[in-house]
Amino acid sequence: MEEGTAKYRGQPLPSCIEQSIDFLQNVLGKSSDVIIHRFEIPSPAKQRAALAYIDGLVKQEAVNDFILRPLLRADVPYEENRLQTPVWERIPMSDTRFLDDWQQVLRAVLSGDTVIFFDQHERCLSVSTKGWEKRGVEEPSTESVVRGPRDGLTETLRINTAHIRRRVKDPNLRVQNVKVGYRTDTDVAILYIEDIANPKILQTIRSRIENIEIDGAFESGYIEQFIEDHPWSPFPQIQNTERPDKVAASLLEGKIAILVDGTPFALIAPAIFSQFYNSPEDYYERFLIATLIRFIRIISMLMALMLPSLYIAFSSFHPEMIPSKLVIAMAAGRATVPFPSVLEAFLMEVTMEILREASVRLPGPVGPTIGIVGALVVGESAVRAGIVSPIMVIIVALTTIGSFASPSYSAAISLRMLRFPMMLFSGTFGLYGVMLFLIIIIIHLCSIESFGVPYLTPWAPRMFSGWKDTFFRTPLYRLLKRPLYTLPQESNRTSDTVTRKGKKRGKKGDTNEQTESFDRNG
Repeated sequence: MEEGTAKYRGQPLPSCIEQSIDFLQNVLGKSSDVIIHRFEIPSPAKQRAALAYIDGLVKQEAVNDFILRPLLRADVPYEENRLQTPVWERIPMSDTRFLDDWQQVLRAVLSGDTVIFFDQHERCLSVSTKGWEKRGVEEPSTESVVRGPRDGLTETLRINTAHIRRRVKDPNLRVQNVKVGYRTDTDVAILYIEDIANPKILQTIRSRIENIEIDGAFESGYIEQFIEDHPWSPFPQIQNTERPDKVAASLLEGKIAILVDGTPFALIAPAIFSQFYNSPEDYYERFLIATLIRFIRIISMLMALMLPSLYIAFSSFHPEMIPSKLVIAMAAGRATVPFPSVLEAFLMEVTMEILREASVRLPGPVGPTIGIVGALVVGESAVRAGIVSPIMVIIVALTTIGSFASPSYSAAISLRMLRFPMMLFSGTFGLYGVMLFLIIIIIHLCSIESFGVPYLTPWAPRMFSGWKDTFFRTPLYRLLKRPLYTLPQESNRTSDTVTRKGKKRGKKGDTNEQTESFDRNG
């Protein structure tokens, strides 16, 4: 059984204006925010008409100044039996169209358009008057920026597509709209560059979105969960971001972006493991600085995943591998602790996760303060009470700080989740358990894909050209090829008019021609 507006597909409009108004009011339940305004077009013969819109979704000034005022003028010449032409000319609005069935009418009204019914006509006119309240462009709250643009995506779809258009002034940039949710009719936009994006990946993404069967989609997370390849994997296979510069850069790499009306988070597909630990700022800084920052992120990632497990393994199974003075200090700290190291680590990690979640849910000014003070108070009190050892508090603090260093929240939370089973393996088998669980993770990463692209590309399978932009970042003049794992139609980033003859960068004192002709092929 069809629900929402779909069940009115193909139902024609009656020619009587009163029947149209009654039908519209019955379908919408005579809601108080549905405004119906009857009026007469005076020139030259009186013509009955009515307009309908949802209060709060339209610009009231546009309805009054650009619809009612032109139509109610009595001094406009009118050509009899040609309603469409004079109405079209009188309304000074560019986005107008005629509607033939009730599904189109209901979608227009519920989307913020104003619909005009004319007596003795089986079509109505839809005028775009969208004007609901919206949040202004602000700096992304989940992706802090040190160097780079400060504007972020918003909850309005057209503002977000304008962000991308402003950055990618390419006539080949395509924006295709899809409706998701048979009750919410959520607008979903698929963005890609036609002569770069791979058609097979694009078709796969589009078909998966079109086949979503759900009554409502309120956030891009709905779309992500329906179209990802491996929903049981803890690792994200689609990247989300609030930054329009990241979306634009991904489009130039041959990827596809998905924007959802009502959320500031865009989706980027396909996605591989390494891109979740890269940031757009890596390309705004010099390559030496960017490479250093990437190595710091990798170390932080390993700390967030392995540090508690290594502590458990060394303290419980392999104390002979720890320097003697450190073993004595650890033994003195654990002298009053009544729990084994694995239970001690679990207790502290769970407590830290609770504090982290509580600090997120608390009001903005209070949340960070409670998180920091709570962690200090709980840690100090636990050590004084002899429940945990001092070194365990240090381990948990380093682990938590390491998880914050990831640019992607979804990637960081997957490591936070995997940390607990790794601690169980470590508490059962020691270092052998740590290595065993790492092997399991690597095997899993090798087995999953994102829209046909292996997740561990460019390492498995090996693509040596892709190694220039993974753990380290080579200079930009060496990154003039698009990533091959997206199978782009055009792999070269340079224009055909650019000449590249030399093999070394121009040095100080070179002429402009010599400087511009160095080889940037990589």
